[in-house]
Amino acid sequence: MQLGLIGLGKMGGNMRERIRRAGHTVVGYDRNPDLSDVSGLAELVESLQAPRTVWVMVPAGAATQSVVDELGGLLEAGDTVVDGGNSRWTDDEKHAEELAAKGIGFVDAGVSGGVWGLENGYALMVGGEKEHVDRLRPIFDALKPEGPYGYVHAGKVGAGHFSKMVHNGIEYAMMQAYAEGWELLEKVDSVTDVREVFRSWQEGTVIRSWLLDLAVNALDEDEHLDKLRGYAQDSGEGRWTVEAAIDNAVPLPAITASLFARFASRQEDSPQMKMIAALRNQFGGHAVESSK
Repeated sequence: MQLGLIGLGKMGGNMRERIRRAGHTVVGYDRNPDLSDVSGLAELVESLQAPRTVWVMVPAGAATQSVVDELGGLLEAGDTVVDGGNSRWTDDEKHAEELAAKGIGFVDAGVSGGVWGLENGYALMVGGEKEHVDRLRPIFDALKPEGPYGYVHAGKVGAGHFSKMVHNGIEYAMMQAYAEGWELLEKVDSVTDVREVFRSWQEGTVIRSWLLDLAVNALDEDEHLDKLRGYAQDSGEGRWTVEAAIDNAVPLPAITASLFARFASRQEDSPQMKMIAALRNQFGGHAVESSK
């Protein structure tokens, strides 16, 4: 199968490679010419046979809107656009309506896997009409992890990104719990090897997880996280999760508290946020700030 892929950063570049390894043709475009296969979106569209599929992996908001607008003028009826970034689900509904007026399909794909996805595969939460989603199954199968799980057609347009948003909200709360436990262990005099305590939890405990494994990786690199400043960004999806909870009268005390803890990191050098920053760097390659 042929695929156009726009945005070849940490996620998009690895996704291009994984899809190619599965035997598909990927034509990639990025603003960085050193990463691109073509010089622009027009050349990308021209290089694909109809019906075309173009997957967008650019930042949510204005950048995604700009690309969707340009593709709307280049693609033809019967083609499909996939937004695999972290767009808000309400933007998906808008994009689907705009493209449908031109006979172009739209699919939203929540993608999780970070910098590890090239080797481990990506969990995919997909929204859209069945006819558009089914045509893309070879690409989804190439990206997903081996085995029966890791892919879901979650529902109509917007369902993929809504599901990924909730996933990220849960991620916020899980990371916060590990960070709080780590700070408490570091604080008391009686525990003399916090890193090995975390390592001991990796087997046989009810809190073992990939995030715990990544926490141990981070502590192996910097045992007390002394090299990090206690500052952690929020991607926006934590905020959207809390806003959706308010709109639907669903109580989310843990996720909401974890979001507010990120805000607290903007005010002081928080020990907990050192662990959050370390975990975000481990699974997603997100930038960290060095301690002064």
